[in-house]
Amino acid sequence: MESYQRPAANQVVEHEIEIKRSRFITLVARATNEQEAREFIDAARTRFPDARHHCSAYIYHVEDSNPVERSSDDGEPSGTAGKPMLDVVKGSGMLDICVVVVRYFGGIKLGAGGLVHAYSGAVSETVEKVRTVTRAKKELYTVELSHADAGKIEAELRGRGFDVVDTDYGAQVTYTVAVAPGGRAGLDAELAALSQGGAQSRKAGISWVE
Repeated sequence: MESYQRPAANQVVEHEIEIKRSRFITLVARATNEQEAREFIDAARTRFPDARHHCSAYIYHVEDSNPVERSSDDGEPSGTAGKPMLDVVKGSGMLDICVVVVRYFGGIKLGAGGLVHAYSGAVSETVEKVRTVTRAKKELYTVELSHADAGKIEAELRGRGFDVVDTDYGAQVTYTVAVAPGGRAGLDAELAALSQGGAQSRKAGISWVE
């Protein structure tokens, strides 16, 4: 996997629906590991302590392995909440995402089919509101420039779509530039044109960049 979509950082998307007097409050946020997912689920329990159910589903990326997927019915009949929620999350194509649906029971039973429809519908409506970002595997290169040239060349590189991910100020200014795999030739061509051949890139590894 070279890239994927995930929720933007530091956002919690909240959406509520009512079905036969039961309230379904859906919360969605980024979670990149088990601990972050658990903390988000626990925070929902703390915020809505009197709700009957706090059902959850999450899926997060693991380097060089399959994504981790988990779901919980939290007291609802088996298979009526967590799995339908997880199916919607998987269908969204997003990773690093945690969803909690808080249910306040309204006194009218929905039946297994009704619960599946309610939980999947609640998540579908909320996921549509999530602002996403792309996380992609990029090649990193460092470029050393004089202080006199650095600002102008950085602006030109950014203007041409290059991602400057780090800056280090020393005797020279060292920029770390992220490019798509195989993109070094394009970077070197731009550097040669911008610096009259004075700047060259050095390979600095591979990293995930958002």
